[in-house]
Amino acid sequence: MSKKYFNKNEQEQLNNNPYVLRVSEKSITYADEFKRLFIDRYLSGQTPREIFETSGFHVEILGMKRIEQCADRWKKAYEKDGITGLADSRKETVLRPSKRNLSPDEIIARQEAKIRLLEAQLEYVKKLDKNERRLAANGKTLNQSERFKLIQEALQQGSGRMTRYLCRLLDVSRSGYYSYLNAAEKRQERALVDEQAGALIKKAFNRRGYKKGSRSIKMTLENEYDTCYNLKRIRRLMKKFDLVCPHRKPNPYRRKATQEHRTLSNELQRDFKKGIPGLVLLTDITYLPYGNMQTAYLSTILDASTGELLAHNISESLHLPLATQTIESLTKQRRMKLHKDAFIHSDQGSHYTSPTYQNLLKKKGIGQSMSRRGNCWDNAPQESFFGHMKDHVKSQNCTTFAELEREINRYIRYYNHHRYQWGLKKMTPVQYRNHLLSVA
Repeated sequence: MSKKYFNKNEQEQLNNNPYVLRVSEKSITYADEFKRLFIDRYLSGQTPREIFETSGFHVEILGMKRIEQCADRWKKAYEKDGITGLADSRKETVLRPSKRNLSPDEIIARQEAKIRLLEAQLEYVKKLDKNERRLAANGKTLNQSERFKLIQEALQQGSGRMTRYLCRLLDVSRSGYYSYLNAAEKRQERALVDEQAGALIKKAFNRRGYKKGSRSIKMTLENEYDTCYNLKRIRRLMKKFDLVCPHRKPNPYRRKATQEHRTLSNELQRDFKKGIPGLVLLTDITYLPYGNMQTAYLSTILDASTGELLAHNISESLHLPLATQTIESLTKQRRMKLHKDAFIHSDQGSHYTSPTYQNLLKKKGIGQSMSRRGNCWDNAPQESFFGHMKDHVKSQNCTTFAELEREINRYIRYYNHHRYQWGLKKMTPVQYRNHLLSVA
């Protein structure tokens, strides 16, 4: 025992702690609840000092020696007798010794009875401690009904008069547990109904030799067994009876192709007018209806600084070559040399996220940037070009693809060489490009 004494002020402070039953000048009596709390927290990794401090005790008042002695005493009691070993033995009734001298036979009989009692108590403590460990380990993953069942089994195995403690251990209410006991007959009836419905669902599950999912089972029951169960009930019983529908494995090549389609960051940030020809290139694809309900597709590359259309490709197909051939046309043109740091800005369409397209740009030494998803303003000059072009080229009036192609080529020549723009110092795109090169 620690030699530290408590003065009146310290005794009052300790008495105010809910975990203290009584305190005197020399000793302190802790509640059994605090001892169990101490063991739980100690096993979870906390130190004795941390446990006492978080429980409202002041180490300066108790002294570390007293805390260490309590911790050592409670740990040994728990290792020997489990939870029941933490109970305060001073609460038990002290029997007065008999004044009559006992005969040798009576002494032997009493000793044998005491031994039997101790053996029974030891078996009870071992069983109780095992149940408590099992309850604590399994309780976190069980639903409420399963927790009630676990408590019922523990009580039937010898943990009588421990209902409150076990319910608190598994975080369930006692009233709920007693309601669970009263509803035993209803559970049996429900289990019988589930067995009958489950047998029918198993037949539908394996009908014609092929395993089925919940929706297929529902349709099979309705069409071949004249039975209607809702999907929620079917799925619950499938889970209960471990009926698992086979799932198709994803195509690894398709998954790989999807993962290779990569979007890129927006390097442009709407800063279109760099004042350097051939540095920022904008690209996009537009639809052109013509003839008898036919559609052509136009891919273009526009110089953001000059507004000049550097390359284009018109096709009857929307496949990837529509975009890649536009890049080839760009690199073959001789009107203007691209900047060494040139990059192409586009939306997040499948053409531009394609690994084939991105590898082609790397091969050509051209960088890449992408607009934010669903934000047409990030590629505004290119969208503006398409709008002006469609104001002049009425693709619906073209009866053939060749006629449409001629009209597009004619307008692009007009746009580059003859369409003056106020924002380009009233020059055409070609004139403005030559102007920037001359002053560079």
